[in-house]
Amino acid sequence: MAEYVLAAIDGSEESIAAARWAADEATRHGLPLRLVHAQTWLDDLHNDRSQPADVRALTTRMLSDAKRAVDDTHRRLEIRAELIGGGEPVDVLVDAAADARMLVLGSRGLGGFGGLMVGSIGLAVTARSEVPTVLVRSGGTERPDGAEVVVGVDTREAAPDVIDFAFREAERRGAVLRAVHGWTPPPVWGYAGWVAPQPEAEQFREIEDELFTLAMTGWQEKYPEVTVVQDSRIGSGAAALVDACADADLVVVGRRRRPQHHGGMRLGPVAHAVLHHAQPPVAVVPHD
Repeated sequence: MAEYVLAAIDGSEESIAAARWAADEATRHGLPLRLVHAQTWLDDLHNDRSQPADVRALTTRMLSDAKRAVDDTHRRLEIRAELIGGGEPVDVLVDAAADARMLVLGSRGLGGFGGLMVGSIGLAVTARSEVPTVLVRSGGTERPDGAEVVVGVDTREAAPDVIDFAFREAERRGAVLRAVHGWTPPPVWGYAGWVAPQPEAEQFREIEDELFTLAMTGWQEKYPEVTVVQDSRIGSGAAALVDACADADLVVVGRRRRPQHHGGMRLGPVAHAVLHHAQPPVAVVPHD
């Protein structure tokens, strides 16, 4: 069973924000926090080769600084910081997270549809990780417990692992769970501004609402303390989620597991878009 929350540290403001978010999460779960830095050839760029211990000293100091930053606000949390290596950073982080409850990474960018916010390593790790992976950007507004957790729901292919993760996170935070479903009308309805007659439009909505309700059946009984809002919106799933999560504490999306390979993007289009454009932390939950 997973016994810690893992956060990756690279010395950036984003990774410190990720460490603090991970510390909050570890506290909610009653788990220790593990801070790691995956050593790469980039660590050698400014190394004085006459002093072979220079890189290790710098990275050790970086981890110590990150641990100290978290210690300042989480005095009772068990925190372990360590330097790990032995391969490419993506492989190292994926392997290190194998036994974690979740992996937390820093994510840079402007947010909104105006700017991208995820680097190549963050995307690659998120696409391959077998545990829920959360990307956290720096400079965001701190939201207290009690805010919303937003989860994307595919009514045609609902993923129980994703919905369950979102409910558990909402329950721990005392937050409202906003389940969001984006759907696109038949082409003839949305084409060139043409609008279907009202009875047909309402029929489409009723069908989508029925499918949405079916996908959410049973979850309220499993988590009776969580208040649920079903939010059905016309438009793509990604756009609906990004729009709905602006003031959320966390947004949750799914990623379908695929056969392991090292080539190509393995994130679905909704997860990929939300990772790039959402403002709050984004949890990507792998599912079958």
